[in-house]
Amino acid sequence: MSEKKMTVLFVCIHNSARSQMAEGIANSLYKDKLSAKSAGTKPTTLDPYAVKVMAEMGIDISWHKPKSLKDLKGETFDYLVTLCKDDEDLCPFFPGAKETLHRSINDPPGMDGSEEQKMTAYRAMRDEIKGYIKQQFIDA
Repeated sequence: MSEKKMTVLFVCIHNSARSQMAEGIANSLYKDKLSAKSAGTKPTTLDPYAVKVMAEMGIDISWHKPKSLKDLKGETFDYLVTLCKDDEDLCPFFPGAKETLHRSINDPPGMDGSEEQKMTAYRAMRDEIKGYIKQQFIDA
């Protein structure tokens, strides 16, 4: 008999990088314990650097589509995790979540620098998200 998976909704403003990466990590690496979705308050387009650094660890998020919180209206989640950098107010309350958590994660999209500097920043973001998910939901 299997244990019920925790449901998690990862939210950031644009649903283009941080929350998409978190959804991919949770559903790929921790699929036995977690079922995740992601959304944003102002969804835009999927960030190509997020796709690249996730592919480096064998996770394909290229097919993900940014979603609005409105698209998930009526769904329920055990946890809502906001990933906005110091902008908790911009990542709002979601009525279908039993508990809300916040993790401030730097957002590299739009940063200046070389291709390698950008990739390094995205890898750091990916690894921080992976570590947070493991610590908060798997090792807890």
